[in-house]
Amino acid sequence: MHPVQSALRLPPCSLLIAGRWQSADSSFTVTDPATGQPLAQVGSATIADAEQALDAAVAALPLWRRSTATERASLLMKWHALLLEQREWLAQLLTAEQGKPLAEARAEIDYAASYINWYAGEALRLAGDWQHPSVAGRTLLNIPEPVGVVLVLTPWNFPAAMITRKLGAALAAGCPVIVKPSEYTPLTALALAELAQQAGFPAGVIQVLPCATPDPVAAHLIASPQVAKVSFTGSTAVGRLLMQQSAATLKRLSLELGGNAPVLVFADADLDAAVAGIMAAKFRNAGQTCVCINRVLVDSRIAKVLEQKLAAAVMALRLGVGTAADTQIGPLINQRAVDKVKQLVTDALAAGARLVCGQTLVPDIGHFVAPQLLSDVHMGMTICQQEIFGPVLTLQTFADEQTALQLANQTDGGLAAYLFGADEKRNYRVANALKAGMVGINVTAISDARIPFGGVGTAGFGREGSRYGINDYLQLKHLCWELAD
Repeated sequence: MHPVQSALRLPPCSLLIAGRWQSADSSFTVTDPATGQPLAQVGSATIADAEQALDAAVAALPLWRRSTATERASLLMKWHALLLEQREWLAQLLTAEQGKPLAEARAEIDYAASYINWYAGEALRLAGDWQHPSVAGRTLLNIPEPVGVVLVLTPWNFPAAMITRKLGAALAAGCPVIVKPSEYTPLTALALAELAQQAGFPAGVIQVLPCATPDPVAAHLIASPQVAKVSFTGSTAVGRLLMQQSAATLKRLSLELGGNAPVLVFADADLDAAVAGIMAAKFRNAGQTCVCINRVLVDSRIAKVLEQKLAAAVMALRLGVGTAADTQIGPLINQRAVDKVKQLVTDALAAGARLVCGQTLVPDIGHFVAPQLLSDVHMGMTICQQEIFGPVLTLQTFADEQTALQLANQTDGGLAAYLFGADEKRNYRVANALKAGMVGINVTAISDARIPFGGVGTAGFGREGSRYGINDYLQLKHLCWELAD
């Protein structure tokens, strides 16, 4: 396939199958969400291509699972070094197809690389254990082994980090991986795969299938008993569908799904620190993050002061294309996302919410939404029940700790939650009571390769990152034998 916009250095815009870049029968256009301009024509995989990739993964599995931990760690570290070496190229690609400011794109590449580095170490730390037998003369061993071929389905909001977070663990465990990236952001995935090829991963161990219409290809692979596990980051609705599709073959699943993160701001909080944390967590990637703050819950005694500080910060944000040096807020991914956010705001205002502030100078071209702050919202409003996934922040008040927790936990599942306050005993008590897989206490920048990332309830299950993350790609085999005399 050929580039449409020559100024941007592109990776191979085709399919990576069995260690080779292969052309496709058809293609789809990748566009810049900030300008609407086409970036590239990318090959679109078919079910036949998926079958070819699956055959290659199955063929690669025996050798890859028998490779030594040192060999796997070495390849991961070579890939890690190439990511850092090509950081600027990857960041430029990411900003072009996803829209986030370049500073955020560079930070994402560093974050993505950190998972490869972490799991290179985890490969070396993999260990089983020996048990005391109950019968004399026997030896009992528990040995971790890879689950098999893994299908990875990644979203568009973090097109680099969501790939390496999954692939780092899977590859360290000894599993070949087939990646189906988002149709909105395949270029970053293809660039990462090109660097993996340069690092020397064996044919069939990493394969990438971009698709214009991903559902048929994903469904076909999920239906195959040769795929042992599916790892998905995305919406709760799609997560439910994947569970249904995986039931027939009893696949292992890792699901990182939607969040509706609250932040509790108590009366004794450092308000300047709280505002800085809220702004960073809410407006990163234009609010298109699964752990971003949707709901600010504030003690009624300090609500007015916090509202004023947040309003000033919101109005100071600078919108624009991600390549501009002063841009802090880029576009949303597509027009459907814009329409959803605008409808949530319209419905909230009609139900009694108050628009505290909202920027009016929004670029005419591209998928931009003005940063806004709404107050007087309540949990009966749709905007408080759904992920906003846009640069809109809501504010509601509480009178006491019990009410704060009741409001915060009015969700079917929790991914992340945050709180600000000075009373550490209360902070600990509240953090333990919050319905979330991760809680930030006087901090909102909690994402790190060293932590177990994941949620509870309808926010999904399984953990990514940390020493726990590799467990989702392993199964335990027990060996029991009678020793010869």
